[in-house]
Amino acid sequence: MNKVIIVGYLTRDPEVRYTQTGKAVATFSVAVNTGYGENKRADFIPVVVWDKLAEVCGNNLTKGRRVLVEGRLQIRDYEKDGQKRRAADVVAQNIEFLDSKQQPSASEKKDPSDPTQFGTEVFPEEEIPF
Repeated sequence: MNKVIIVGYLTRDPEVRYTQTGKAVATFSVAVNTGYGENKRADFIPVVVWDKLAEVCGNNLTKGRRVLVEGRLQIRDYEKDGQKRRAADVVAQNIEFLDSKQQPSASEKKDPSDPTQFGTEVFPEEEIPF
């Protein structure tokens, strides 16, 4: 079984290209925090997305967005400057956007200690459905 699940932040906007046969492919990397305390660091994981999901990512994701990527690990060989090299990518099969497209500004953020703000975002303009 080959399954990878990562959660992190996009380090750059997705780059969408099309193959000669018209298939969309998007590439981006995700910064994933590991460790804690003095050992805390970030790993930068390259992600490849194909077809319709690639177009959705290109249209909706931007640098700094938080995402969950589910897919498989792919190891590829290539040659650079006469040297054989290997690289690992996550080929995404599912992507979940974990934050909103636009983050609220500091003046728009709600104060969690204010009891009048509790529950105001649950059903903004609807009645409770029960």
